[in-house]
Amino acid sequence: MKKGIVIIGMMFLSVAMMAQGTVISSYFDQLEDNEDYTKVSVSQKMFSMFTELEAGSDAEKEFLEAVSKLKGLKVIMADSVPDAAKIYKKAIADVNKAGYEELMSVKDAEENMQFSIIEKDGIIQELMMVAGGNKRFVMLSLYGEIDLNNISKIAQEMRIEGMEHLGRMEEKNEKHNDTY
Repeated sequence: MKKGIVIIGMMFLSVAMMAQGTVISSYFDQLEDNEDYTKVSVSQKMFSMFTELEAGSDAEKEFLEAVSKLKGLKVIMADSVPDAAKIYKKAIADVNKAGYEELMSVKDAEENMQFSIIEKDGIIQELMMVAGGNKRFVMLSLYGEIDLNNISKIAQEMRIEGMEHLGRMEEKNEKHNDTY
């Protein structure tokens, strides 16, 4: 009986471990031939090339240090899809089902957004952002060793559409810290 419980526990743990990157990868596969969506994938090799640059300022040094721990970035976005709200709801359900922990959500008249993470031993392994509005949809996965304090630095320097939403994480974190 105990062996059965241990085996079932191990299966659930392995499914949760495999969840990293699979949600956005499944959307990449589903939307591969759909030209309404822009799909961006940045590999670990590209991030490692950043670290070979010489930093001129303290801000550049901080950016290079933050980027050196990243393994990849995937972004899917569309500015004009008729079913963006429906796609957003499905994506959120998929993220939640895959075992991501919600960090923050923002809902307003124009767009809804949710930030979720996969964390292991106190280290964020993946940050997932899903945003959707009337006709706009964005899904972003940043994976590797992620420090939330460096998220806005990465977002500002990379200038990839969708990354600007990551700056809201720091804004929200600062407001939260100011209340204590």
